[in-house]
Amino acid sequence: MIKDNSATNESEGKVTSGKTHSFWIDSLDPLKYKSLSGDQQTDVVIVGGGIAGLSVAYCLLKSGRKVILIEDGYLGSGETGRTTAHIVNALDDLYSNIERVFGEKGSREAANSHTAAIDFVEQVVIENNIECDFRRVDGYMFLHPTDERKTLEEELKATHRAGLETFLLSNVPGIAVEDGPSLHYPKQAQFHPLKYLKGLADAITNLGGTIFTETHASEINSDGVKANKFFIKANYIVVATNTPVNNIFTMHTKQFPFRTYVIGALIPKKAIRPALWWDSGDQNSKHYTQPYHYVRVQDFDRDNYLLISGGEDHKTGQGDKEDLPEENRYEALVKWTKERFPEMDKVLHRWSGQVMEPIDHLAFIGKNPGNNNIYICTGDSGNGMTHGTIAGILITDLINGKENPWEQIYDPSRLLFDKAGTYLKEIGSMGAQYADFLNSGDIDSAKELKPGEGAILRVGLKKIALYKDLEGSLKAFSAICPHLGCVLHWNGEESSFDCPCHGSRFTCTGKVVNGPATSDLKPVEITEKMEA
Repeated sequence: MIKDNSATNESEGKVTSGKTHSFWIDSLDPLKYKSLSGDQQTDVVIVGGGIAGLSVAYCLLKSGRKVILIEDGYLGSGETGRTTAHIVNALDDLYSNIERVFGEKGSREAANSHTAAIDFVEQVVIENNIECDFRRVDGYMFLHPTDERKTLEEELKATHRAGLETFLLSNVPGIAVEDGPSLHYPKQAQFHPLKYLKGLADAITNLGGTIFTETHASEINSDGVKANKFFIKANYIVVATNTPVNNIFTMHTKQFPFRTYVIGALIPKKAIRPALWWDSGDQNSKHYTQPYHYVRVQDFDRDNYLLISGGEDHKTGQGDKEDLPEENRYEALVKWTKERFPEMDKVLHRWSGQVMEPIDHLAFIGKNPGNNNIYICTGDSGNGMTHGTIAGILITDLINGKENPWEQIYDPSRLLFDKAGTYLKEIGSMGAQYADFLNSGDIDSAKELKPGEGAILRVGLKKIALYKDLEGSLKAFSAICPHLGCVLHWNGEESSFDCPCHGSRFTCTGKVVNGPATSDLKPVEITEKMEA
């Protein structure tokens, strides 16, 4: 039976940012702390309780800084709790591409930083006795049906120039039905991300750090953070919220949000050995990235692993524009996975996550453009576990005035001249979403909605986000995203209203669960015209 838990009103958005629950969420008690209830003063305040925020907090505390961390929901309720937790220096955007943009030196620094991140996680696990199923494993990239062998051959050379040890194999170990070559990446890793967060959080409080959950940041400036109507005054502010909630426009033109889908299915331990697998991506994709599939296993019970398979990506809020709605993505993913792992049994879990894809392949980690004491971590692409860990190391060095060789390649203020054509194309695609103002809605009347469904309704010149709850009662909100005014789309799989421009997401009751928006949807009075 598929695990598909709907959030209750009490925990909506606090446990996780969607209706579906990941295996990680369902296998661990919520990581709750007290909420902010008064003004505070500290050296560094961190907004965001995922792997980036906690890694920054841990590193800063180890360096002697005083730290307060706040999280809107519970720890890991954002994208860290919805990842598949590959910990790799095998970057999905390919070193051959990174080298073309950043040069051979930049490619080496990218490889060095991700290798250092894997080693850092391993050391933290050992030093703090964190039981999080950390394991070193081999990684294998194989060809997508649309791709050719030369991709692996070029990547082999590029990874060697970047200083990585990789090997071109004639087969794909662990996937017998893939009869082509693969690129072998030794010494990759995996873990249970929320167990790791729990260990980090325990270490942070032991080091004297303070954590507040259920604490919503409503205003961020150079003096500190306003949250829960109180103010945290700080010398330095770190925004580690997957996409920056302090930056209205600049960073949201350098990266673009995608939804990715995951299934967790039983597979006998005797049928598979732990490893990481991913394909080289759909070369015919209309996106500037090539969506790919990615697979790993996780300990489950005495006889079975949980086979965790992800993919079927699309731009956030635009699934219907590819004629494959969000709720149908899992069927395609199950089919793809079953073809390659025929021993796969029952699908127990399914969930989706949000990935911020930087236009030039690498994350943005460092000073927020235009600010001297505000730092951000965003654009993690498909490598959030290592990018979030890199943020801990790099931002700590920057705040402490220590030189770091990775600063330039991750600089959020870096220019995008090498990707100017792609940049203009994506900005045009983003701007095209505003044309939805002129379109009709998804439905003509609330009567078309079944219980548990939502849609966009046009009433005159206004767009209304409508949701009919399981008891048949209607809830209505403005369908205009409070970030920059894009028209929202209904996501039937996560029961959320998603912004197709910059990726903000709102629950079916209007609560913001993904930035860059920081405020909830405005309620709208239900009229007879809506129900007619």
